[in-house]
Amino acid sequence: MKFLTAIVVLLGLNFGHSQIKSKPITEFSQKDIKDGILIDVRTPKEFEMGHLENALNMDWFDTGFQKYFDTVPKDRKLYLYCKKGGRSAKAQKLLDSLGYRNVVNLEGGYDNWKGNKKF
Repeated sequence: MKFLTAIVVLLGLNFGHSQIKSKPITEFSQKDIKDGILIDVRTPKEFEMGHLENALNMDWFDTGFQKYFDTVPKDRKLYLYCKKGGRSAKAQKLLDSLGYRNVVNLEGGYDNWKGNKKF
């Protein structure tokens, strides 16, 4: 019984400290980027047509996409979004593979945020 209790406690600690890897974009707020960076991975043309406040544009399709992050500390929290969620999910996987561990994909993308925006 003690063994089972120990396993349950260890699993609880492990899950309690796991990083959030995604969040619906409709639940995102500017308070979330207090200690992080908001990154729009859409094209510059898409970005010019509208974007979230305080977002930086780092085009996923740019051949130098990876270089954008050379000066970003790997422990910095990064919030990524795109049009619908596909490019930001790919960018998240790439950044994870490069050693960034606090990368959050804002699910649903800009279209979802814009469709749910309260005017």
